[in-house]
Amino acid sequence: MSPESVLDNPAVENTPFDADEFDRVVMKTYGRFAIALERGRGCRVWDSDGKEYLDFVAGIATCTLGHAHPAMVEAVNRQIQKLHHVSNLYYIREQGELAKWLVDRSCADRAFFCNSGAEANEGAIKLSRKYAHTVLNIDEPVILTANASFHGRTLATITATGQPKYQKNFNPLVPGFHYVPYNDFEAIAAAIAELDGGEKRRVAAILLEPLQGEGGVRPGDRAYFQKVRQLCDEKGILLILDEVQVGMGRSGKLWGYEHLGIEPDIFTSAKGLGGGIPIGALLCKSSCDVFEPGDHASTFGGNPFACGVALAVCETLERENLVENALKRGEQLRAGLQAIADRYPQLFVEVRGWGLIDGIEIAAESEVTSIEIVKAAIAEGLLLVPAGPKVVRFVPPAIVTEAEIDRALEMVDRAISARVS
Repeated sequence: MSPESVLDNPAVENTPFDADEFDRVVMKTYGRFAIALERGRGCRVWDSDGKEYLDFVAGIATCTLGHAHPAMVEAVNRQIQKLHHVSNLYYIREQGELAKWLVDRSCADRAFFCNSGAEANEGAIKLSRKYAHTVLNIDEPVILTANASFHGRTLATITATGQPKYQKNFNPLVPGFHYVPYNDFEAIAAAIAELDGGEKRRVAAILLEPLQGEGGVRPGDRAYFQKVRQLCDEKGILLILDEVQVGMGRSGKLWGYEHLGIEPDIFTSAKGLGGGIPIGALLCKSSCDVFEPGDHASTFGGNPFACGVALAVCETLERENLVENALKRGEQLRAGLQAIADRYPQLFVEVRGWGLIDGIEIAAESEVTSIEIVKAAIAEGLLLVPAGPKVVRFVPPAIVTEAEIDRALEMVDRAISARVS
């Protein structure tokens, strides 16, 4: 059977899945739901039993074009038959073309490619530290990050992440990070004054998410970010934005920073950039592009395959007006979630988000948790993801339709009704 006919008939070729055998050989680093997804198309996926789900997880804000989008299928087939991997010791046409697309549509001047958001943030940390040593003459640079942030799972990025639960039992952590409340300018100004109050300057950079994803889908406050940008300009501090989850059109704008009326010195991208093919990008302005040959590298980063497919994702995003679709469908989704919240005022306290990264927050005093609602939604045929114990996150593909949003809202309503009745 050809790949095309498998996609056209997603119920075929299902074989029993042995979860016990899986658990026997795979490390238990995830708390997995009891389903095994086998195939997908558009915003739908099917499990090993042939059950269909509407996918509002999208690989956690990753599958920009959904599943098996023709543009991605064609790009994968074309690139794998042409050239899939060569070393960065040589020029790579696809890498240059992707970098140009990103630079032409952002405030950045240069790009470095890697394989994930964590790696992109690692690169941003390294770049800011070298800038601190070579430009700012700071011997022991400190990077400010926010409480409830999330920047990755490597040792440096979990240290940058302002959530102790991700750091537990991994100490000693990487030095050089200091945490401040999110959206609190007085706190960030006070931290800089305290850290730089001695004989030596210490603060080199501020690393923030335009919208905190794992921290509960909390949008950045425009006035706060503008004050932070002004403070960075006054003191020569680099402003780094982690756009891994909110970027690539998901927010209803191509970049999250566009909601805030500022430009970062450095920002990172991953997840939606490759539409599900692993890729990350570190982007910066030329003023802080201090890397030299030998400073940073990645074996797989920027290879022809990943860049060729990512470029197809970017071009499709533009050609099919998917950023605009994310904006409109997000408005529809939040309006629908607000109507649900209004029907259950004892259960929900807020609906918030940008574009197609949205959350509904459960009241702190309620015994209901986000994971319980997610499980109830799965039973209805809808995939959702928690953003902490009290926030349910909605991150469907950018191709999601008006009808699919309506269908998802009906499923959510049934799931909540089943849970609270």
